Amino acid sequence: MTIITKISSSKLPTDFGDFQIHIYRDNRSQVEHAALVMGKPSNQHHVLTRVHSECLTGDAFSSSRCDCGEQLKFAQQAIASKKEGIIIYLRDHEGRGIGLANKISAYALQDGGLDTVEANLALGLPVDQRTFEIAADILKHLEVFSINLLSNNPEKYHALKGLGVNVTQISPISILPNAQNLKYIETKRTKLGHFNTANL
Repeated sequence: MTIITKISSSKLPTDFGDFQIHIYRDNRSQVEHAALVMGKPSNQHHVLTRVHSECLTGDAFSSSRCDCGEQLKFAQQAIASKKEGIIIYLRDHEGRGIGLANKISAYALQDGGLDTVEANLALGLPVDQRTFEIAADILKHLEVFSINLLSNNPEKYHALKGLGVNVTQISPISILPNAQNLKYIETKRTKLGHFNTANL
């Protein structure tokens, strides 16, 4: 039984071209999530897909502490270049699932020298408590047979595979670090097993 309900759709013009935006509601939590679709990926194989966790600071405020906003734009550009693909935007995923207030508290600890993993643990919080059932259900609703996952996170790949998503390929996103997020990106690589996104 599906855990989502599609509630609305519309055309969404962007700097990268025209997408269709579909809004889905999680029937358990009532949180609303979005899927941006370009082209006609239904019934297609190896659809270029980004499963993106909400990051208010990076996506909306252009924070240089992380690479989230840049990864989102990279995905939009990559999909636009192929004229087909999907971005699933998962809300309620701030700070790898710890919430916005806790993420900002973790930032304060990072200002004192801790890395992103150490800061979460110092707050008594998990390093990553995200789940991806919503993404799997959205892909089923969109009738996508298999995906090429745009991600640097092997755990996301394994999580989606475990939920029955046919992930035939994982394509890393290359973002050049800046002075503010160098430690953040390096920590993801060394402690969380993310792919090397650039020459660190």
